[in-house]
Amino acid sequence: MGRVVKVLIFSLLLIIVSAHSKEPITPIPSKLAYDKKKALLGKMLFFDPVLSMDRSVSCASCHDFDHGGADPRPVSIGVNGQKGRVNSPTVYNAIFNFRQFWNGRAKDLKEQIHGPLHSSFEMNITKEEIEKRLNANAFYKKAFKKIYKKTKITYDQVIDVIVEFEKALITPDSRFDRYLKGEKNSLTEQEKRGYMLFKRLGCVTCHNGINVGGNSFQHIGTINFYEKSVIGDRFELTGREFDKKRFKVPSLRNVELTAPYFHDGSVKTLKEAVEKMTYYNLGTEVTEQDIEDIVAFLKTLTGKKPTILSDGHENR
Repeated sequence: MGRVVKVLIFSLLLIIVSAHSKEPITPIPSKLAYDKKKALLGKMLFFDPVLSMDRSVSCASCHDFDHGGADPRPVSIGVNGQKGRVNSPTVYNAIFNFRQFWNGRAKDLKEQIHGPLHSSFEMNITKEEIEKRLNANAFYKKAFKKIYKKTKITYDQVIDVIVEFEKALITPDSRFDRYLKGEKNSLTEQEKRGYMLFKRLGCVTCHNGINVGGNSFQHIGTINFYEKSVIGDRFELTGREFDKKRFKVPSLRNVELTAPYFHDGSVKTLKEAVEKMTYYNLGTEVTEQDIEDIVAFLKTLTGKKPTILSDGHENR
């Protein structure tokens, strides 16, 4: 596909996005309904290494809540010290993604959980072993019985409570969300310029909606060829030539906290990420000031930490 054709396609997509809403980005709701009792129990399991075969890692080992819900390492470390293949994306606001994982192989959070639990280089545990361990634990037996009114803990119940916890991991009320709601003084002039550039240059063609991404698959290197080989793309899933170097667009929510960037964690700073994407996917030359303005805007997407993280639960 020629560069001119690609630019025309991007322009058309931008027009379509703009036509359907006053702004191409929408605020995160202040609250999202969830079952708090289930979520608090799911929170305990999220932090408990009992769910990994060698009891060395938990879900929280790869999703650092002080690091934007992502992993500060290029790839995560699983059981027996094994390295993962791609950078762990943030679990914050994952409920709003149209698919889960970089290649979109899971349709929702419920389907996503099975991946890391059973992966040989992540947690490497079977559902039978999970049930065996938790049913041998007096605290979990009591906690699950209180919710499900059953004497035996099942694997499906474990998935259910963890999903309920993840549903609660939303980060509302960023300064940019307040700006969208009419609080125009919540952004500085530089941040407003950055947002205008974000729209004018075409970044918003892929990074739009409630999650500022997470709602489409796109290629890396749409305009200028991305010379690096990649892993974990859609091609690995579909085998279609079209899906080479094609990934789910990552959310930009809380992006200032989630370095390193890209599917392989190869980009260390937000500034470098913006520079690379304007080159590879927009084919646009931008000034140093433009980069600084866009980065300033992106930092306004940092929201409040989920309230579920500060909520208490029963002592074990």
